[in-house]
Amino acid sequence: MHRDSATLCPEALVSAEFLRDPYPELKWLRENAPVHYNDAIGGWVITKYDDIVVTMKETGTYSNEGRLGRAVDYLPPEAKAKLTGFQNHYRTKGLLHSDPPDHTRLRSLIQKAFTPRMIDLMRPRIQQIVDDLLDKVAGEGGMEAIQQLAFAVPVTVLAEIMGAPQSDRHYFQKWSNLLLAFQGVNKPAFEVLTQAQEALVEAREYLTRLIARRRVEPGQDLVSQLVAVESEGERLTQDELINTCITLLVAGHETTTSLIGNGLYLLLHDRSQWQMIQQDRALLPAAIEEILRYESPVARQPRVIKHDTVLGGQELSGGQMLFQMLNSANRDAEHFTDPDVFDIRRTKNRHIAFGYGVHFCIGAPLSRAEGAIVFETLLRRMPEIRLVDSEADWDVTKRNSRVLHSLRVEF
Repeated sequence: MHRDSATLCPEALVSAEFLRDPYPELKWLRENAPVHYNDAIGGWVITKYDDIVVTMKETGTYSNEGRLGRAVDYLPPEAKAKLTGFQNHYRTKGLLHSDPPDHTRLRSLIQKAFTPRMIDLMRPRIQQIVDDLLDKVAGEGGMEAIQQLAFAVPVTVLAEIMGAPQSDRHYFQKWSNLLLAFQGVNKPAFEVLTQAQEALVEAREYLTRLIARRRVEPGQDLVSQLVAVESEGERLTQDELINTCITLLVAGHETTTSLIGNGLYLLLHDRSQWQMIQQDRALLPAAIEEILRYESPVARQPRVIKHDTVLGGQELSGGQMLFQMLNSANRDAEHFTDPDVFDIRRTKNRHIAFGYGVHFCIGAPLSRAEGAIVFETLLRRMPEIRLVDSEADWDVTKRNSRVLHSLRVEF
């Protein structure tokens, strides 16, 4: 990719070539146009760590509210009218599309059901899930590690956390894929938005039934806890419950799938790093943080600019969209030594893969726990695991996700 393509070809940042290897272009942007308007994405593209942190901290200027619902704004009225379900969902305040004080109230309610104690209680079950999955493939000499492990672990954990039958896991993947496909640009195709709306209708109907069951027959699952949880006498409304559960369905496994899949590829591609952890398991937590930094699962996040402002010397207008390139921030040489080197011994690693400030990912501890259990189990049970293909097979259908399409390994 030509380094001047950000100037000469706005479509560069949405191309399959860029999604396979975004880092040369992102480096050029950080050095030459760290804040620039991109017509193909439909908003301002922010690439430097410090600028992105500013846009995460200043929620009064850079808003989460309505950021996804705006995806339909460019459509003609007749097309827009066919997407009322989409608009109603994303314009109802939820954890990922609200600002303080609404976000503060929602997060305080949800946090009560998403505690470190809950994660600690889940650890033995996560270990059992990982062992069961590896038992199934142990005699086969290899596996496709994305579907059979990186996806299977978090989606199985998610189903159990939500109190949903394991037989429904395939719905979670279908809905998640469709609800991620429209994100990452400001003007997604009408067909993509229609498919997202269909996924929302199905997911909302499913969750309405699940929530109704938990109101009558509460269990130990997260949905039961969300139904019951209170903060200063307030509970989540039905819409807030459904929105929260859809957020968990989408975000609850995709990030962890990326962490496990990307991490396994990185550690096996540079086998010396795998061997270092073999010799010293104390390196595993740092390895997980380096995986998150080096191949950040969430590549970009949108914000709505609430009023005219200046960022990086550029004048931004209220009402415009802004896209935080997290995968660029985590390769910023002003914050990371040798940022394009994957090094599990890295000591200064304040990445923002899980966000920053009030919108820091509520599920980050669970994602880290699942990743640690998977890698520790593979190190112990399959120490000789190796890649079949040296080249990474990146999924180029999701602009805001950095996840492998497939990863064949043998052992």
